[in-house]
Amino acid sequence: MSFENLGLSPKVLAAVKAAGYETPTPIQEQAIPFAVKGRDVLGIAQTGTGKTASFVLPMLTRLERGRARARMPRSLILEPTRELAAQVAQSFEAYGAQHNLTVALLIGGVSFVDQNRKLDRGADVLIATPGRLLDHFERGRLLLTGVEVLVVDEADRMLDMGFIPDIERIVKLTPFTRQTLFFSATMPPEIQRLTEAFLSNPERIEATPPSTTGENISQFMLFTPCDPKQKRAALRKAISGQDVTNGIIFCNRKRDVRVVQKSLRKHGFDSAELHGDLDQHVRLETLGGFRDGKVKLLVASDVAARGLDIPAVSHIFNYDVPFNAEDYVHRIGRTGRAGREGMAITLVTPQCRQLIGAVEQLTKQKFEWLGDAPDDADWEARPRGARDAGGRRADGAKRARPAGRGQPAQRAKQKSAPKPARAGKPAPGNAAPKKANARRSPCDSGKKSANNALGDNVPAFLRRPV
Repeated sequence: MSFENLGLSPKVLAAVKAAGYETPTPIQEQAIPFAVKGRDVLGIAQTGTGKTASFVLPMLTRLERGRARARMPRSLILEPTRELAAQVAQSFEAYGAQHNLTVALLIGGVSFVDQNRKLDRGADVLIATPGRLLDHFERGRLLLTGVEVLVVDEADRMLDMGFIPDIERIVKLTPFTRQTLFFSATMPPEIQRLTEAFLSNPERIEATPPSTTGENISQFMLFTPCDPKQKRAALRKAISGQDVTNGIIFCNRKRDVRVVQKSLRKHGFDSAELHGDLDQHVRLETLGGFRDGKVKLLVASDVAARGLDIPAVSHIFNYDVPFNAEDYVHRIGRTGRAGREGMAITLVTPQCRQLIGAVEQLTKQKFEWLGDAPDDADWEARPRGARDAGGRRADGAKRARPAGRGQPAQRAKQKSAPKPARAGKPAPGNAAPKKANARRSPCDSGKKSANNALGDNVPAFLRRPV
């Protein structure tokens, strides 16, 4: 099937042809016809299958008629991260070259003044992250009563980042007659509950089963020691042993991103870092340099794991096994996009047996090992209360509160036992109330005098005997 059979307008078809696309992906082929007709759509597909075009193209077709009013956008697209929002804005610029539509991008790290100026002129398409959108709404700069099309993209990532209460509030501000397009790579039960509340008789489309990885991605595991220096050395050896055009190295913690990136630069690798603590201008500049080929290796946190469309990524290196098994699917989905071949290598330490088991259970596959596969003796049985690389307890144990500074931990168990009453003192049940300790002045000579604070000017009523 071609794009001509999906019901798109001639302007959109011309833009798609100019972009070099001839055949729609499965999610595009199934979702676009229903979206053009105004139906609610629930789209589930793995990363790299063209979900962005599945809602951008029908939205352009629908928005060709009508005009936006000041502070009242006609359509709203919610994205979990700034990078995803900026990427969707670029898609509208590419596909909407022949349309006279105004696109407003509301993300953090950017001045409110420029964003307010675009809202005042009227926005046909509003692309925003939930936090910045609510900031504008609470300032009285935005009304959502004119939204015709609402898109919630990467809904599972919204759940992970804690945006679901904000999403529920935003949806209530939009008219109930809107069209809602809901897209996600995975569909956990919490997201399923939201779709039942947000969508009206939606068309459910599953281009691929949830939580599956691309068949064109070769996946390998590499057993490494727990020592950070040896682990970074194993990473450098894995990169050198592959024909890497460019690659992304994922770490669980932001502080490890900086350490790994400095280590790679020290040993002559062309690398840059990307995480949430960086300034927005630096993040966009780093992504642009990686996309243009100026940077070969991108060391990143999970901020780069969702939805970023960089088609030519050849390798993914997981420096850490992700705590959430679904994050593994999103991480390796940055390679092998648009039918290309990709490779993913995950560094596994002796303490990651449970995490690897969760990934294998989710993806329903057994991974190949580079080098010797570990046996039962190689895995470490972590003691109760031990923490993983991210500071989380592996067994859910709660840390016992210490009995006191400098006291042995065994004394904490004696807290619950009643203390015996000392000789010459009343029992706890009949104990008399303690008197407040009077603080002495440094100039005190040792006598307990109430007059020291007032000097010689003590009022007469304070001198009366009690």
